[in-house]
Amino acid sequence: MKILLLASAFNGLTQRVWCSLREQGHEVGVELAPAFESPEALTAAVARIDPDLIVCPFLKHRVPEAVWGRWTTVIVHPGPAGDRGPSSLDHAILEGRARWGVTALSAVEEMDAGPIWATATFEVPSHTAKSELYNSRVADAAMECVDRTIRKFEAGGRPLPADDHPREVPGTGELPLLRRKGFELDWRADAAELERRVNAADGAPGAPVDLAGRTLCLYDVAATDDDHGADPGTVVGRNLEAVAVACGRGTLWIGYAAVLERRKGPKLPASMIIDAEDAPYLPLPERLAETAYTRDGDIGYLTIRSYNGAMHTEQCRRLTGAVEKALTEDTRLLVIAGTEHAFSNGIHLGVIDAAADPAAEAWANIRAIDELCGAIAGADQLTVAAFTANAGAGGVMTGLCADVTVARDGVVLNPYYDMGIFGSELHTWSVASRIGPERATRLLGDKLPIAARGAATLGLIGAVGPRDWESFGTWLRAVAVGYSEPATLGRMFAAKERRRAESKPMSYYQTIELAEMARDLFDDRHGFEAKRRAFLGKAAPAGTPAKLRFPGLV
Repeated sequence: MKILLLASAFNGLTQRVWCSLREQGHEVGVELAPAFESPEALTAAVARIDPDLIVCPFLKHRVPEAVWGRWTTVIVHPGPAGDRGPSSLDHAILEGRARWGVTALSAVEEMDAGPIWATATFEVPSHTAKSELYNSRVADAAMECVDRTIRKFEAGGRPLPADDHPREVPGTGELPLLRRKGFELDWRADAAELERRVNAADGAPGAPVDLAGRTLCLYDVAATDDDHGADPGTVVGRNLEAVAVACGRGTLWIGYAAVLERRKGPKLPASMIIDAEDAPYLPLPERLAETAYTRDGDIGYLTIRSYNGAMHTEQCRRLTGAVEKALTEDTRLLVIAGTEHAFSNGIHLGVIDAAADPAAEAWANIRAIDELCGAIAGADQLTVAAFTANAGAGGVMTGLCADVTVARDGVVLNPYYDMGIFGSELHTWSVASRIGPERATRLLGDKLPIAARGAATLGLIGAVGPRDWESFGTWLRAVAVGYSEPATLGRMFAAKERRRAESKPMSYYQTIELAEMARDLFDDRHGFEAKRRAFLGKAAPAGTPAKLRFPGLV
């Protein structure tokens, strides 16, 4: 079929749908709604395409009646059957819902009121932030709904009127838009309540609060029962860049914050905004831990965590230290994995942009992540990197520095640089050494996302494990045990040595990459500054990139 994806952004979910439909053999194009000046312009573009079906995986804009009245248009709504409104996930987390869902429904005049093609529900884990839920359970349910909708549409089926569709989640209905003011925090409340409010507002619009005379938005938080005997709103502890604040009951640890002035500033590690220099150093809650290391016989497992996948300079240095320390263990194999919700997207654009000298900070950040890549690539043990969640740019390249790279099904990789920089992270070695120079050049130049299964077919990664988180963990352990068997381990070490022998010294690739990066960062030859700020400010796209559109569409 000829399927048009109409979206507000080519985000992770839109990319996942795009990859999946293309793998199924459909002709797929994308149009970004914010790029059109008027409903008439959007309608004209759709008319030129004349798709068999329109799917909207992530759409905040209203679809013109001239479009949905002529072409079947399916909206993917992040709420179960019966739920309506633009703040569905926000309400679900605020209300402490144990179960939620996603619904694929036809666009009609009333938002989220159209007949239903498919719906899927899921359990909502406790302590989960909105962005984490969206990128995991919501995305999985959305894919299930899209797949069922496509099959039903191809078979000539029709959607069921919303009023006739059973409601698996009770108590759903139309809920109002929640703006930032609706998430205001009061330090006199319980820390657990504040955590829930911050989680509900995570990503956008953020939860505002007054702290030490400034108005901030908080993100990436964890509540504890610790009582430090301080007045609510008092900074009582710190650890790495996280800051602990006393509440009416318990303590709230803050991982990230943004300053609210005339406009919201970038999200930054909390201690870069909140003065906690004199606060005592306290144990960090497990939820905010940057790394976790466990060992099972001859196998070491290192889990890395970064908020939204961005890794700033000091964090990269600490991760390098964690890898190096893990490699000193008496093990034969080290597995490096991300969390259920994030792997890595490379350097931290927010910290770079907020620095007094952004170019110098970017230079420090790229050199620090290069050290992490060098530690993985130069390990004496066999290394396995697991893409547990979506990854992009330098985050992909970091994982490819391992001897073996695997991924969880449904993961989308963006193995290229699209921010006005050449990139580093040993990518001139790691990609070509896996798929050959010609295909590496094409992959990096096309700048298109690739799903885990497509990456495995290409040879970029070695294997794809199950999507279910618990099942993937079991599968990954089995993979590690298999590689640690003496005969297999011997073959893998031989392959590791061949890869090294066929390559130049790692310093060769790093030197070339950093020479290019120096010009991009300090001379800004490809517009890194403007592109970085547009990305951080979520600027509306000037147009839909030609590489995503149907061929021949002007």
